[in-house]
Amino acid sequence: MAERFDVLFEGLSEESSLKILLSDPRDLPNPVDKYMAATRLAACSSEESLQGLISAVDLDPEDLFNRITRRKAIEALGRRKDVQALDCLFKALEFDDEPSVINAADSITQISAPLTESQCDSLLQALKGSDPQRRSVIQAHTRLGLQSGTPFIQTLIHDENPLISGAARAFCARVEGDLDQLKPLIPQLNDLQAGRRRSAVIDLGDAGDVTMLDYLIKSAVSMPLRAKSAFQLVDPGKKAEVPEEHISTITSLLQDDPRSLSLRDEWLSNQDPIEIENNLQHRDEGKQYGAALSLLKMTRPQQIEMIDGIRSRLWSDYGANYLLTSLIGLGSIGEREELIKTSLAETLPQYAKSRVAAAWGCLRLDLKDQLGLLKSISTSSKWVPLKWSCSQVLKQFS
Repeated sequence: MAERFDVLFEGLSEESSLKILLSDPRDLPNPVDKYMAATRLAACSSEESLQGLISAVDLDPEDLFNRITRRKAIEALGRRKDVQALDCLFKALEFDDEPSVINAADSITQISAPLTESQCDSLLQALKGSDPQRRSVIQAHTRLGLQSGTPFIQTLIHDENPLISGAARAFCARVEGDLDQLKPLIPQLNDLQAGRRRSAVIDLGDAGDVTMLDYLIKSAVSMPLRAKSAFQLVDPGKKAEVPEEHISTITSLLQDDPRSLSLRDEWLSNQDPIEIENNLQHRDEGKQYGAALSLLKMTRPQQIEMIDGIRSRLWSDYGANYLLTSLIGLGSIGEREELIKTSLAETLPQYAKSRVAAAWGCLRLDLKDQLGLLKSISTSSKWVPLKWSCSQVLKQFS
């Protein structure tokens, strides 16, 4: 997902980024530029930039800006996917800075190279950290298919923290083939706590059992997170190709109609415009979808009045932008079709999910004047949910 934000750093050249990356933060007018430089170098491909990122892993962590830059460099090395980075990443597993350890485990996973027995032992040792660190390291074992961690990880399926037990269950399902371990994750998809719902969605994607797809897509968590796990299950090669038997399910997921989700009564809004607007901005997606459902049940004049008011105050907020774009399409509110067109044309990466909603909105509102843009996005987008959505809309238009 981070690749979608590379455009935000295009103003930094590779040469200047390398210079800033290893500079003393006290010598920089804006020390924040150090970790922005690390993020910029993740999108580069030269040997010099790779070595610069490897060197940044040795920055003195006593300085806050160095410490954050080190974390960003570790993250960037995962995106570079070069085995030359493995030595420094395994060294980072021993840091006393938890975010660095978590980033290192994730980057080792992204590089996805065969590991030595010693490296497997080092990764196993990292399971001794805090719960967030343990979850990340279990995920690394799962995604790399490492059986070396089996004896210990199997003991964690009954851990009191569902984020640990869920990750351990995903490991047992994917690496050991014990699919029965996934059953407790199904009710967790409807948990009152948003974090537990999100972790269950991630764990089911990691587990690799496509029979969990129908449960996963109905969870009240963000569409991009559900889409990431769903595409892991049906399109592991990231080719934006979905088997015929799963097309209707993935379509339902990406159209993201709150009427098709499993929503608890606690998340539903009254028909009060203030409550609906507040809940559309809530941090818990359950509340957001509950508010969206209430808006869909309003009369057309009420819907338009609500959309116009929220647009005037919150259109630049990418969460509200997405929900409004989605609701206009789902409600077939042709009076506001210009907002669909505006969202589809938005190229800033934080609005990518709005473009997904806009693509499906074009189909519902029969906006054939957008065919050229839909075709362009279907061939140029790197984000699979957006690319696939535009391709499917084009097929249904033809």
